[in-house]
Amino acid sequence: MNQAATEAITLDTPIVRGDQAIAEVTLRKPTAGELRGVSLTDLLQMSVDALSTVLPRVTTPTLTKHDIGTMDPADLVQLGGVFAGFLLPKGTLPDASRAE
Repeated sequence: MNQAATEAITLDTPIVRGDQAIAEVTLRKPTAGELRGVSLTDLLQMSVDALSTVLPRVTTPTLTKHDIGTMDPADLVQLGGVFAGFLLPKGTLPDASRAE
């Protein structure tokens, strides 16, 4: 995973809001203030409650708690994994330019 400030995620199952279908969500790297009220440990463990609190603050289009509560679990895991990657220091991420 790269350390970009944003990452677009294509959902396996689009979220339907009335006539609108959301098939892609962009996550933005959060600021420390956007993490208020949530344990970092819970976010790294991809707690549904923690993600439901923080994802509405960093998604475009903005996902609601209801959207998150009714989304495909595979999509929530995908969003949670990308989000957790934003919280890790650059030194702990694999270097894509380094041959393994």
